Amino acid sequence: MKIIVADKISPHGVELLGQKGWQVSQPAAASLGAELAEADALVVRSATRVTEELLEHAPKLRVIGRAGVGVDNIDLDAATRRGILVMNTPGGNSASVAEHALALMLAMARSIPQLSAALHAGRWEKSGSAGRELRGKTLGLVGLGRVGVEVARRARALEMRVVAHDPYVAPERAAEWGVELATLADVLRQSDYISLHTSLSPATDKLLNAQTIAQMKKGARLVNTARGELVDEAALAEALRSGHLAGAALDVFTEEPPKNSPLLELANVIATPHVAGSTAEAQEEVGVQIAEQVRDYLSDGTVRNAVNLPAVSPEQYRRLRPYLDLAERLASLVAQAAPFPVGRLRLACAGEPAEVGTHLLRSAVLAGVLNAVLAERVNLVNAPARAAERGLSVEETTRPRERGIADVVEITVTPAGDGKRGEFSADGTVLYGTTPRVLRLNGIAVECALEGTLLLFTNRDVPGVIGQIGTMLGREGMNIATFALGRREAVLGAEALAVVGLDGSVSDSVLPLLRAIPNVLAARIIRLPASATPAIRQPSFDWNGGEPEGGAQAAGPTPG
Repeated sequence: MKIIVADKISPHGVELLGQKGWQVSQPAAASLGAELAEADALVVRSATRVTEELLEHAPKLRVIGRAGVGVDNIDLDAATRRGILVMNTPGGNSASVAEHALALMLAMARSIPQLSAALHAGRWEKSGSAGRELRGKTLGLVGLGRVGVEVARRARALEMRVVAHDPYVAPERAAEWGVELATLADVLRQSDYISLHTSLSPATDKLLNAQTIAQMKKGARLVNTARGELVDEAALAEALRSGHLAGAALDVFTEEPPKNSPLLELANVIATPHVAGSTAEAQEEVGVQIAEQVRDYLSDGTVRNAVNLPAVSPEQYRRLRPYLDLAERLASLVAQAAPFPVGRLRLACAGEPAEVGTHLLRSAVLAGVLNAVLAERVNLVNAPARAAERGLSVEETTRPRERGIADVVEITVTPAGDGKRGEFSADGTVLYGTTPRVLRLNGIAVECALEGTLLLFTNRDVPGVIGQIGTMLGREGMNIATFALGRREAVLGAEALAVVGLDGSVSDSVLPLLRAIPNVLAARIIRLPASATPAIRQPSFDWNGGEPEGGAQAAGPTPG
């Protein structure tokens, strides 16, 4: 395993990655592309720009870790298309950014930069320089995420009243933090200080413009430690010149470093060079945190703080993980077994997968189908995008619990177009905590492990068919590992189905031989990954009604 640390992070973080015995490289920028050729992971801060061109040098890359919050320097679309997980470290520098925002407010309230500059220039400007207290003033927060909450806590300690605009926070939750929620217009109208803590999106680009700045209280002051693009800088400069706003303190700019910005010409602007999160404590925290996240993802697939996957808690992921494997394997089985190209999918879950199910399950289903038909590797990250390119979608539903097997994933596929060629379905579950198994195929109860090479065939339920198939496979040198049987009804000549597990690889050349056997209706070879974890194998029964043997597993029809 090779890890590239492209920007400087905490030495403890680098050491943590090296403890796994992995190769950890910290190359110079000029050699980064060459180093990425064999890399499994890339760790960056804000200096390295991860572009599509750079990713072309990284065919094996599985994860990009950003030591910090913003991922503006990473081409998320390009990473997602390539199936590369991108994760960041939200919260790692929240306290540092919050303290910087408060420091900027205090600096404006007491004119600290101006007084310091005057004193360094030999002027003693004590008279006429009375400041203002923050106590009793109203602070308006635009965004009440991790940083916004930390700012609110500190502002409350300074006896400020805190109001906030955040449509994604419940009033009850805000009240726990001592914050009143309001509309954006009300926050702008009431506040003596406005501090921005929202992410950048099409909806928030130039959120503060000439129109919204005009709604701000006359004499108010603005703090921005979030994103420069949130503010129309020309409109802000005009409001500061006219006296509508008393001051602004900015750590971020639309262009960084700013060139010919009118804001830097104004005496009532305090500016810092995007350093709000740059404290020794924060850099230590985010460096160690991203190293832990990358380590855990590469070691056992644990996903935390992903920005191009649906968010799940560690507990949700622990419960969901066996069903992700089940869904992908079951979908691959269905895609290979269906007698038509898959056009539409339906995912139905019961029990625990329905309770903890997220969009990750849907992505696992799409990955299973696409990996059965595409040469390129598809995973949870890029499956939705790859499916969208092909017009493949998943309808998600829940189904009631059934007696006996409570936790079930069911996948049904239909062909593209009018669907007159019918549908194909499979039910599966996870047994013994880790083993994915199929329970039913096209309504016929048949149980077997979802792993390795499987021979799937349907036949008329008449004497002699199974014996002929076994004889043919033996003649071709193929060893049967498992043999699971099922039939639609207990009537001679009814439709029957078998799933045969075979050792080793199997050529498609065996299929014509199978199909030539009388009463065999259809035959397909299904290729699935080997078991990721050791399966708990059960004893098998020989086909002459003998006692259990310790060798291969033979499973009969299992009630659904």
